[in-house]
Amino acid sequence: RLKRSAGAARCDAYTPASMQHCDTLIAPRWCVPVEPAGLVLEDHAVAVSDGRIEAILPLAEAQARFQPSVLIERPEHALIPGLVNTHTHAAMTLFRGLADDMPLEAWLHEGIWPADRRWVSPEMVRDGTELAIAEMIRGGVTCFSDQYFFPEIVAEAATDLSMRAVVATPVVDFATGWARDAEECLQKGADLVHDPYAGHPLITTAFAPHSTSTLSDASFAALRVMADQLDVRVQIHLHESAAEIAISLRETGKRPFDRLIDAGLINSSLLAVHGVHLDESEIAHFAETGVSVAHCPNSNLKLASGIAPVAAFRAAGVNVALGTDGAASNNLLDMFAEMRTAALLAKARANDASAVTAEEALHMATLAGAKALGLERRIGSVEPGKLADLTCVDLSGLNTQPLYAVVSQLVYAAHSSQVSDVWIAGKHQLDDGRFTQLDTDALLARSHEWRDRIAASGELQ
Repeated sequence: RLKRSAGAARCDAYTPASMQHCDTLIAPRWCVPVEPAGLVLEDHAVAVSDGRIEAILPLAEAQARFQPSVLIERPEHALIPGLVNTHTHAAMTLFRGLADDMPLEAWLHEGIWPADRRWVSPEMVRDGTELAIAEMIRGGVTCFSDQYFFPEIVAEAATDLSMRAVVATPVVDFATGWARDAEECLQKGADLVHDPYAGHPLITTAFAPHSTSTLSDASFAALRVMADQLDVRVQIHLHESAAEIAISLRETGKRPFDRLIDAGLINSSLLAVHGVHLDESEIAHFAETGVSVAHCPNSNLKLASGIAPVAAFRAAGVNVALGTDGAASNNLLDMFAEMRTAALLAKARANDASAVTAEEALHMATLAGAKALGLERRIGSVEPGKLADLTCVDLSGLNTQPLYAVVSQLVYAAHSSQVSDVWIAGKHQLDDGRFTQLDTDALLARSHEWRDRIAASGELQ
């Protein structure tokens, strides 16, 4: 007798011994594998066993071949790869709504960095990260790349909640509540994050210098040595604003891009976050060296940083992924919103309605994101052998009807609230809109406690 989740079908019929067992059989109306591009499968099923995708085949064949422990039927839904948020600062959910309506440099120096100095602690990072993970899972995200203080706490939270994460150790020259300087950042990143999570099924590690303005040449040299020794990737805010470039030119005589070249960090292990103000030669160099870009369109708009040249990136062959940035500058961790905004902004900047299509936007939010994080062989598409990081979206709502093109509706019309199911490594994290592991009442209670503490301090306006 088959077990079932909410909304799933039960089958009490006799099952021949010759049938093959699988843990879960998911039967959506449509399956969008992302790879190969443009393919939409109707009335197919996805078999999952031991956390991996075992097969994708027509529903009738699946029912004849597999005896699942759980059958999930989603008759008006699209199954897609789990969304990959390639850049965020998860704990900053607790700063959501603070320091709004400010340009980037003022937002950092007058709003966010003072808040960091006052409030960041292991407790704050734990509570904020758990709130962010809940928000992301509810919106169909199965993997996020984080860059914040106390990264060991981020890794613990993601592990405890069975969330996939790339945990990037922040590296800055100045003292923070977590480390005294860049040297200690690097050492603590190795000792507290990289070594304990080496080979972990959910956690991958990286280093994350905040920006070129926060590290000296000597610190960049040490960073490169450590990253090479540990064979980890590097991610950095780069050319996010015109002011960032102007400050770098004034203080060093070089653009931030040129400082990274001098440091030997422009290579296929680099994830350049934002890249709003890259010129043609820099874009070409990214393409030649295999650098990926984490495009965060809503954050760029909110901070008035500019509109990234996404069409130029793609035309040059640069891998462009999507990120939300932190909730303090977005203010949502909503990858559906990022897909739609990314597609629309690219069209406007290039004056070309086909600059980024719906299919390309979905690719940016899934397989391109996996590639940017070095995980494309494991996640990012619905393919046999890959980990079962999957998201199911209910397209029966008023805003997604009538339905002529599934991917178009997903990118241009669907809301994150229409996500019905999420699996991470085959584990059902969101079941017909209900969390299976997270206690949202407890998360909200802790969020309210932080709101009261921060508001009562009178330090942030």
